[in-house]
Amino acid sequence: MTNKTFRARLASKDIVLAPGVYDALSALVAEQTGFEALYLSGASIAYTRLGRSDIGLTTFSEVADTLARITERVSIPVIVDADTGFGNALNTQRTVRGFERAGAAMVQIEDQTFPKRCGHLDGKTVVPAREMVGKLKAALDARASSDTLILARTDAVAVEGLDAALDRAEAYFEAGVDALFIEALRSPEQMDAACKRFADRIPLLANMVEGGKTPVQDADALQDHGFRIAIFPGGTARAVVHTLQGYYGSLHAHRTTQPWRSQMLDFDALNEVIGTPELMRTGRQYE
Repeated sequence: MTNKTFRARLASKDIVLAPGVYDALSALVAEQTGFEALYLSGASIAYTRLGRSDIGLTTFSEVADTLARITERVSIPVIVDADTGFGNALNTQRTVRGFERAGAAMVQIEDQTFPKRCGHLDGKTVVPAREMVGKLKAALDARASSDTLILARTDAVAVEGLDAALDRAEAYFEAGVDALFIEALRSPEQMDAACKRFADRIPLLANMVEGGKTPVQDADALQDHGFRIAIFPGGTARAVVHTLQGYYGSLHAHRTTQPWRSQMLDFDALNEVIGTPELMRTGRQYE
């Protein structure tokens, strides 16, 4: 599936399951596993590039660089988290143009104030809905192709309540965005309320965060609610950190990797995953 066909895919009622990735290697393994699309999580970039929390520390250039490295390596659509657009409407336009050049299939923009924070952390604040509508219109005007989709996210559930969040989503829908993301819905009933209002009109994204505000459900259950995109954005980083804790703990205790070998790829297996034999064959063509 290409960026050009992603819009048509989202018109289907069959949900798109997009795992979180944070670099080219995680994206490559996800693609090889068979996923149709990927989600480049801003939180996971903060975790892995900075070793820091998702509290607005990452920059436009860091995300654009990560995105470009991913899209150079994989061919499936990438949804990219653009936080608040990294500023006002003009900053948002620069972000959209840059992410589009870097290969994004869909650019997500949220209505938090700056500095933003993870949607499942407490203490969020949101900009006025009118300001966010202006940023979304700026984003839509900035893209070079309508095949680059704009995803509007509202964080207002935790700040203003569900009804206000749904009204914000309505305003963002009327602005002409391609998909909606109502963050941190607190219950299956709230998820149903969001889907009842929007699912027949525009693709809705569900965000599954292990230990977060929204009850974690599988993609089939989310599809039954009416969602058309399901992301598990930070699960990859959490799984990797858990594995690294075990690996480093074993190496520190045993002073060798031997006890961990059954849970590792060896040298040749890793090279097979990343395509080293094919790369070497290509290189030999130019000798």
